[in-house]
Amino acid sequence: MFYNQPITKILFATIISIFLQACSDADVQTENIASKQASIPVLDVYKRASCGCCGHWVDHIKESGFEAITHDHEDLTAFKVEHGIDARYQSCHTSLSTDGYVFEGHIPAKFIKRFLAEKPEDAIGLTVPAMPVGSPGMEVEDKFRPYKVLLLKKDGSVTTYAMVNNQIEQY
Repeated sequence: MFYNQPITKILFATIISIFLQACSDADVQTENIASKQASIPVLDVYKRASCGCCGHWVDHIKESGFEAITHDHEDLTAFKVEHGIDARYQSCHTSLSTDGYVFEGHIPAKFIKRFLAEKPEDAIGLTVPAMPVGSPGMEVEDKFRPYKVLLLKKDGSVTTYAMVNNQIEQY
């Protein structure tokens, strides 16, 4: 025979070792990808198909590290009320986080991230009522109108979560 049996055993053991290490590395990579995906916040965004500013806000959210899944919905009023958003606190689009929080309107991503990290007690989410000029998705040249980000509470009340006085503060 051409081969030496101890060399064959060593070669076979080396190949098995390399294979097991490759499998282990693949498991670690899969775990890292799964962990990274689990840490990416996901928002389901409900909007009208024709709304351009909603699309710009979705771009802002994605650029800020969120995954956004959009759903075109023509009658959002009932949907908003169902999720605890009183008419005076509504805007053009509604987003829901995977853990059930609601984010209404053109809220800067940094405040959504802060909210999700803090998870304020008795809160259902945040809102920026109406559509303030200069807020994310509502940019018009260098125009800006200061606005409040409001904390929506389970009992229907609101408090100021953040005051945005200029464009720089929202990013």
